[in-house]
Amino acid sequence: MEYHRTKDIMHVKTILGHKNINTTMIYINVEHAIFQNGPPDQFHVRVAHTLEEIKSLLEAVFDYVLTIDGLCYFRKRK
Repeated sequence: MEYHRTKDIMHVKTILGHKNINTTMIYINVEHAIFQNGPPDQFHVRVAHTLEEIKSLLEAVFDYVLTIDGLCYFRKRK
């Protein structure tokens, strides 16, 4: 989300404490996947860490976007 706000990959790399820019690119790719179909202000975005959170988000009519490093990303139109 910080990259989406700033568009500064080096800033995000520093905030996340990554030594390798390729690690930061994982998060940049997530940002692109989440916001590919429209402006950022049109979606609520949530990340689920557990099966309970996934169930809760699906019940709240969030759409599944992708999974990276065991985290599931969901979005819903505002």
